[in-house]
Amino acid sequence: MANQLDELSTVDIREEGLDTNVIAKKLPVKVGVGSKIFEVILWILAIIPGVIFLFKKIKAKNYFQQLEQRIQRNASQIDNYLEQRVMVLQNCARLVDKAIDLDKTTFENIAKYRSGTDDEARNAVSGQLDAVSNSINVALENYPDLKAHDEIRDAMQQNMYLQREITAARELYNDTINTWNRDIFAWPTKQIVAAKEGYTTRIPFIASKEIKEKAKEVFF
Repeated sequence: MANQLDELSTVDIREEGLDTNVIAKKLPVKVGVGSKIFEVILWILAIIPGVIFLFKKIKAKNYFQQLEQRIQRNASQIDNYLEQRVMVLQNCARLVDKAIDLDKTTFENIAKYRSGTDDEARNAVSGQLDAVSNSINVALENYPDLKAHDEIRDAMQQNMYLQREITAARELYNDTINTWNRDIFAWPTKQIVAAKEGYTTRIPFIASKEIKEKAKEVFF
């Protein structure tokens, strides 16, 4: 049988490329009647299989609780880097002195997002920081003499370092989210538990519009 996907084929290719986006949609976990019948059969056939499955469900519930704590920890790490980046960019904006400023509620928002439950809001803060960083870079391009300022140069280097750390922390977070999204649909035990607990898929981090537009620019 020939390969269904042939990378050497000239059919069904996109020469213009493909700009993909993360779908910001949470999918609920559901189980059908078959899953309920499965559980009933275990108890009808014999008590022991039913008890074993009950313990497996308890184990699965504990697993999801621990996984949620890991997601919280990873999210908190991102928040820490975001908070540091806010401080660095605020200091840099004052040094550039081009009326580049962040809203005073940014720190309050970051504190609120530390719970790790509002991924959309955390993405919004990250996008705001990307926009501020880009504005500062534009100001530096317009005033080349500012680049020689040691404090500004150090601040922008810190900004780049923190952005790399945020990217690495996001990768770790997304890996954990991928584990969650995969395991809540692992039938029978985990999916049944996830459906009973009302779990949904989680949305991974999304690159801001600012970053996406910048990635399309010509650098050379």
